[in-house]
Amino acid sequence: MASIDEVRAAIMVANERASQTLGELQQAHSSLEQAQGALAQGTEGSNQAEAAEANGLLAQAVNKVAEAQQEVSAAIRAFEGVANRL
Repeated sequence: MASIDEVRAAIMVANERASQTLGELQQAHSSLEQAQGALAQGTEGSNQAEAAEANGLLAQAVNKVAEAQQEVSAAIRAFEGVANRL
């Protein structure tokens, strides 16, 4: 069984990696929103079904990244809760 110090160290590593990932998810979210905006602007007035489909898929991707951000944030809060109780 791991010592308290080993558990704290593991939590800190997990927290650091999750925090880094949170930043990367924010970048992905911003990039996807920019792509969605560029697509919408470039296909404005188009009757192409594929353009509407691509826009919808990008919107879904943006939402999924936002969900992932929320889950990673919740995990970080959980890490911190465990670390505070040690």
